[in-house]
Amino acid sequence: MTVNRAHVIVGAGLGGAKAAQTLREQGFDGPLVLIGDERERPYERPPLSKGYLLGKEERAKAYVHPEGWYADHGIDLRLDTTATALDPAAHRLTLGDGSRLDYAALLLTTGASPRRLRVPGAELDGVLYLRRLEDSDRLKAVFRPGAGIVVIGAGWIGLEAAAAARAAGAEVAVLESAELPLLRALGPEAARVFAELHRDHGVDLRLGVEVAEISGGSGTANAVLLTDGTRIEADAVVVGIGVTPDTRLADAAGLAVDNGIVTDEHLRTSAPDVYAAGDVANAHHPLLGRHIRVEHWANALNQPQTAARAMLGQDAVYDRLPYFFTDQYDLGMEYTGYVEPDGYDRVVFRGDPAAREFVAFWLSGDRVLAGMNVNVWDVVEPVQALIRSGATLDPARLADTRVPLESLLPN
Repeated sequence: MTVNRAHVIVGAGLGGAKAAQTLREQGFDGPLVLIGDERERPYERPPLSKGYLLGKEERAKAYVHPEGWYADHGIDLRLDTTATALDPAAHRLTLGDGSRLDYAALLLTTGASPRRLRVPGAELDGVLYLRRLEDSDRLKAVFRPGAGIVVIGAGWIGLEAAAAARAAGAEVAVLESAELPLLRALGPEAARVFAELHRDHGVDLRLGVEVAEISGGSGTANAVLLTDGTRIEADAVVVGIGVTPDTRLADAAGLAVDNGIVTDEHLRTSAPDVYAAGDVANAHHPLLGRHIRVEHWANALNQPQTAARAMLGQDAVYDRLPYFFTDQYDLGMEYTGYVEPDGYDRVVFRGDPAAREFVAFWLSGDRVLAGMNVNVWDVVEPVQALIRSGATLDPARLADTRVPLESLLPN
């Protein structure tokens, strides 16, 4: 690496901020540039669909660091700035204003963007997405008593938005093409819990439906039309149909891209001295023995710290198990592990799913692949230990709440 060149991070979200922090904590005192295309300094995204959207948290709580932290730590934070081209051979980054930035090591934490709805009327005012702080502000403005809110997509974002809208007193309809919400993420056994949760809280949950069109008056959405001819009136439409990793810079530069920027377990891409982390990285996971791309907060928090150490030449490996959480109404949940859709044999429940107080385990044979605790706390560590152990377990003992999870671990 060239000594007088900067370490550069493209993407000023949680991942970029934590990478910059780690570089300084690990003793790197050279030039450090953090580039973000938003006007806001780095912030975390969970509050946007949880505490901040619900009005339970102040906006300031979303920010990763206080306003003066970046200058205090000698970090050149460039907001409202885009990176338009990457030349890995020259170790050079081109910015939107035409300027060029030579780097010694480069980290891409460019994240992901919401998938856009492709039906007539999708570009009308009042069709809203949730990814950025200003998006959450728009939703807060329309989530009000008596408002008619239609949510398209029953994934995590769609369901959290629906819960926030109901908490604000809005009338909510959720439209989902699959037979159950969260079907790909959880499978039918656990997904039913979330279907019942939302129906119990007054959501008009419509499953197995397809959106044909969004109608509008005076350029603003006022209804959603389904392919069966059903019309659902709406004061606003929230679209949550997944995200797409932002690989544009990597694609144009010729980096290996396949459902994200491909990296090894050190978060190194196919280009020398270029790393990727967070939502955009399809990283090799040494424990799972395959590449995975994880779109959740814990990954954005932890993976860039490994990448920063690797940028400094340390033998850092990212082998944390995926983890995410959600809060909807009176349900709190944590999920850890990794399961492909249809990549498990059965689900074992420990506790009472009907009461929404349980731990669910996804098993391959008698080996735990993932676990989800719902309104049961302080069990993530033993669940992770069971997954890492690869041990063959007795499903009856796994389901028995009288048997401590720790006792199931091999000696």
